[in-house]
Amino acid sequence: MAFVQNEKLFSKKWFIAYALIVIGSFILAAGFVFFINPYNIVPGGVYGIGIVVHHLTKGLFSFWPTGIPVGLFGLVLNVPLTIIGIKVLGPRFGVKTVIGFVLTSVFMDMLTMIVGENDPLGLAGDVLMACVFGGVLIGFGLGLIFKSKATSGGSDIVAMIIAKYTRLPLGQLMIYVDSVIVLFGLVVFQDWKIPLYSWIVIFITGKVIDITMQGVSYDKTLFIISKEFGQIRDKIINDLNRGGTYIPGKGMYNDADKTIIFTVLNRRELAILEEYIHQIDPKAFVTVVDANEILGEGFKSLRDKISE
Repeated sequence: MAFVQNEKLFSKKWFIAYALIVIGSFILAAGFVFFINPYNIVPGGVYGIGIVVHHLTKGLFSFWPTGIPVGLFGLVLNVPLTIIGIKVLGPRFGVKTVIGFVLTSVFMDMLTMIVGENDPLGLAGDVLMACVFGGVLIGFGLGLIFKSKATSGGSDIVAMIIAKYTRLPLGQLMIYVDSVIVLFGLVVFQDWKIPLYSWIVIFITGKVIDITMQGVSYDKTLFIISKEFGQIRDKIINDLNRGGTYIPGKGMYNDADKTIIFTVLNRRELAILEEYIHQIDPKAFVTVVDANEILGEGFKSLRDKISE
């Protein structure tokens, strides 16, 4: 089964995908160079290992007096990991993934040469701020790369390989792999604040990736159980100009038949509907859930989503 998706060469979709990779790689590299590398924060991944190795090799090589460059070491790790991933997992890692991690490494070392690696923004006294902005930039850069249908390679591949043989959830394994790298940083730097700062970066990065991939949404998903479902249905369709779905159900307490309304509204419409439901049926049961992404009629179409 092929996992690699190819766009038509030089098509609009092709240009957008590769523009996202270039921009995302630069932002990702900038996040490390300006906010992460100077303070020895180790936010998992191959570049986290690269930061530790950079510190350990300081003074060992005359041509690298400050240590092996972080970007170069990340590239050295990414190449064999990708080859192993292709052999073990199949063709999941295409040209875009390779271009992504090569550009990230090049941008990272190039920016380091330009701005230096010793506190370029003067944040040594406020490492927490560096963690926040570093996590935002890294997450945004990775999100753009993921939107191009590429992957970040590195520790993600290790987690995928372990998942294949252990059947453990991939999301958990990625956390475990990154946490091991973070603890490796603790052992090397002998500073208990390092893993705390690093986990902050990992958390923020994950949240920003989600926002970048899905966008910021104020939409809410509602499940409504009420004896006045007919009137609520009319309010949703006629006044709010929204749709919905009836879901047949049965009460657990008395086995009574129920009609559940499933619908999606924005925050303003939610407030209007809640007030209306309170007026006609104060005993109604309403569940409100944040909707991270909604695709379909009345919202962003699935075709537009896939074509991005």
